[in-house]
Amino acid sequence: MSISRRGFLLGASALLAGCATNGTSDRANYGDRLDEKHPMKAMPLDKIKPELRRQEVAYPTDHAAGTIVVDTPARRLYYVLGDGRAMRYGIGVGRQGYSLAGNAYIGRKAEWPSWTPTPNMIRRDPKKNLKYAGGLPGGINNPLGARAIYLYQNGNDTMFRIHGTNQPWSIGQAMSSGCVRMLNHDVIDLYERVKPGGKVHVIQGRREA
Repeated sequence: MSISRRGFLLGASALLAGCATNGTSDRANYGDRLDEKHPMKAMPLDKIKPELRRQEVAYPTDHAAGTIVVDTPARRLYYVLGDGRAMRYGIGVGRQGYSLAGNAYIGRKAEWPSWTPTPNMIRRDPKKNLKYAGGLPGGINNPLGARAIYLYQNGNDTMFRIHGTNQPWSIGQAMSSGCVRMLNHDVIDLYERVKPGGKVHVIQGRREA
């Protein structure tokens, strides 16, 4: 079967348009956020591996729409959209032994939250954390980044959070004190989707350190 020159050009144009759309989407997702309380510059795309960038994907699951699924071994977080789809984000996760597992729910959420190290964090590393025992106000240099989503079980704060980070290079790694790290641009997107009381399911399993 022959392909006309016009058909070939139309097909090539469509292919290029698809590539351009993906690039445009990434630039929009990680562009300047000058409207923020603490204005954020665009995230250089070459600093984010394509597979760790936010994107809508196929995700067959029994979890209801609105559920957050944290796939710790895969270093991915899924926000279930329903109809077999989800928004996927790259994340940083806790070191072995400092991870939440199972079901939780969103107890509260905060924009540009203050950060206070837990007593365990202070005991493990007093030189680094004791000076922040009274709390560190929210801002670009705050470890919780632009947003924090606080996870609860049975009415109690688990002390685990889904939050932004001022260390974007840590996304895809297992190095936090148990919390789930996201790029600030991504945690803002997730924050706008979720509501207090929303379900969270954390998958644990074998993973590389």
